Amino acid sequence: MTETTRVRNPRSGALDFSFVEPSSDTLAALAADLRIAQRAWSASHSQARVDHMLAWAAAIESDNGLLRALCIDTGRYAIAALEVRAVVSLIRRWAVSAPDVLQTTTVIGKASIPGIEFESVAQPLPLVGVISPWNFPLLLSMIDTIPALLAGCAVMIKPSEIAPRFAIEMNRLIAGFPALHAVLRFVQGSGPVGAEIVKLADAICFTGSVATGRKVAVAAAHRLIPVFLELGGKDPLVVLPGSDLQRASDIALRASVQATGQACQSIERVYVHESQMQEFVALLVEKAARVTLNMADMRQGDLGPIIFARQAEVIVEQLADAVALGAKVLTGGALHQTSTQGGLWLGPTVLVNVSHTMRIMREETFGPIIPVMPYRDIDEALRLANDSEYGLSAAVLGPDVASARAFAEGMEAGAISINDAALTSAVFEAEKQAFKASGLGSSRMGATGLTRFLRRKAYLIQRGAPLALIGDGEIS
Repeated sequence: MTETTRVRNPRSGALDFSFVEPSSDTLAALAADLRIAQRAWSASHSQARVDHMLAWAAAIESDNGLLRALCIDTGRYAIAALEVRAVVSLIRRWAVSAPDVLQTTTVIGKASIPGIEFESVAQPLPLVGVISPWNFPLLLSMIDTIPALLAGCAVMIKPSEIAPRFAIEMNRLIAGFPALHAVLRFVQGSGPVGAEIVKLADAICFTGSVATGRKVAVAAAHRLIPVFLELGGKDPLVVLPGSDLQRASDIALRASVQATGQACQSIERVYVHESQMQEFVALLVEKAARVTLNMADMRQGDLGPIIFARQAEVIVEQLADAVALGAKVLTGGALHQTSTQGGLWLGPTVLVNVSHTMRIMREETFGPIIPVMPYRDIDEALRLANDSEYGLSAAVLGPDVASARAFAEGMEAGAISINDAALTSAVFEAEKQAFKASGLGSSRMGATGLTRFLRRKAYLIQRGAPLALIGDGEIS
């Protein structure tokens, strides 16, 4: 029996969209069709796959329906438009590099045993399942999909049920390209649909919370299939003594509240040397107070709504806990609503008098909150920065690159921005892996973003006499 899921509008709070969840049989039939089509897709020349993808990118770039749906899903315009541009850019970037990467995957050589030669080749995994989140619905549904398709895989994508409208437009665009339509499909659904995809695919890419990521990892391990997890973060920013505080406060504000802080690489903890703490906080508060909300018009204002209503509750709970334990709110801190049951907005919220006993310094917040904490010396700054179960990314600002780079050596995170922050999402060329509870598996950036969707197969060729039987008797 199928179920209908109703979806909230993040700007109005109204449940103004719904979809019918597919049955297990429907998903299984789709998976079977994708697997069949994948054989021809994989057998085609890599340049042919590139050509299909480039034509699709042009259609995405010029389509207004996709952007409109994404705006409704997220309640924001500028970042929705940025998502579309980023996906088009990703396709075009991979289109250039994928053929070269694929050419390097075949290795031919001679074994150490005389007469035996080998050929090691890479073959794509037939079906990749992608389970993506609500904060950047389009980009994070495509960041793994694009290289998987170019590697020769078929892909089934389940976007978040919190922001699913854009997927209808994506399926429409995919349908215009028969070769792609045969190997790529979005399916709507909540958690149970994601669980079914884990049962059907040959590899899983999941972006989302640590709690759900653990469940996905266990289910994938049960089936002994590869799983690539990009999970939560509690990214620290350390401002070293002697840093330019005007620059540092600009960076801290942007990296903490961009996209309303709804990004896993957002800065969620800031540490400043005690000698510069007062000046830094004054600058930060002044700049934070000038940030505007897009409540009246999604094309006007700096910050969009909190997309997921439950996330707003988490933010309020963490703020209440912090204040109860002695934190002081210097600006922001109060939710704004368009109506009694409407959309939810929060301005940049600067906190001081914080400590690691507070939930807001330990748990992922996913909102425009900027807790600032002083440190006495470099050793304490490093200890505080690393005092987290997360290790997705981090940032350090210094008076020069050398000092910041030296400090970064000790930071326990997969990507560290030096003399800037939250560069993780902007730089696609550098391979990185998440540390600690922030993820699992090969990098989605760099060449491994594609090669992780290939599995190795070796042909072992005997050119000489076949190996002889080795008896079990005593060696003379």
